[in-house]
Amino acid sequence: MKIGFALPNIGPIGTVESVTKVAQRAETLGYNSLWTVERLLWPLKPQTPYAVTRDGSLPEAYKHTLDPLEALTFAAALTKKIRLGPSVLDMPYYNPVTLARRLSTIDILSNGRLNVGLGLGWSKDEMEASGAAPKNRGAMADEFLRVLKAIWTTDPVEFHGKFYSVPRSYINAKPIQKPHPPIYMSAFVPAALKRVATEADGWNPVVLPVAAMEQMFGSVKQMAKEAGRDPASLSLVVRANLEVTEKSLGADRTIFTGSMEQIAADVRDCAKIGATEVFFDPTFAAEGQSLGYWMSLLDELKGMMSLS
Repeated sequence: MKIGFALPNIGPIGTVESVTKVAQRAETLGYNSLWTVERLLWPLKPQTPYAVTRDGSLPEAYKHTLDPLEALTFAAALTKKIRLGPSVLDMPYYNPVTLARRLSTIDILSNGRLNVGLGLGWSKDEMEASGAAPKNRGAMADEFLRVLKAIWTTDPVEFHGKFYSVPRSYINAKPIQKPHPPIYMSAFVPAALKRVATEADGWNPVVLPVAAMEQMFGSVKQMAKEAGRDPASLSLVVRANLEVTEKSLGADRTIFTGSMEQIAADVRDCAKIGATEVFFDPTFAAEGQSLGYWMSLLDELKGMMSLS
């Protein structure tokens, strides 16, 4: 199983020095991938509770964000082998035509190292700020994915749908990876999981217990089979939001929290259910805004994974 790491684009740690040092150290150590996260706003009175925290509040780190794609472009220039991807871009905030070109550009400039993580978003405040239509998110996402693939795989391209239309045109920034960069989707509800099964190259869950991931990924593979796809072609790429403690936590702990031994056990459990990759993100740990902490974790986790 492959191991990845976050690229620090959220919070005060999102600096030139941090992005440079983390990207280059991760590549030197042999990590497979680097991932950014997207956050558009830190609303003072959120209309939608944040599902990850107990009280629904947004972490303070979200007050400072670097654009996830610009950060990846910068990291592409600093590295040569490690793969790069957002986990995840919220599709309602983008136009698929302009996003297709931006993603193609990163794939070209990185010499074919781009992963594409996509989701539907959850923040009503961000939806309003970006002009998105929350009620049509699912239907628009289906079409959004078809537009991306049409632009990436056909020349000239033409698309006419309910939400998006592209006149017959040449859009020449085609990605290096064929037929297109792999698409991993964050999804939790049945309709979104079906979208993973029929349109994506893999599933990118976060926070879920291993048993829940196993059951849901099994459903995704069954739906893929029913749609005429090879279930074995779908990847499970797990986002691991880290919180490392000196002492072991109890049985009610959240996945990827606790001692290094507990986190290693979580990684092994992910491998047992068919995960192809786990990538670690220490952004929201107690020490998560310290570059020194990130650098030490890069070394410690890689060593731990080598021994697992």
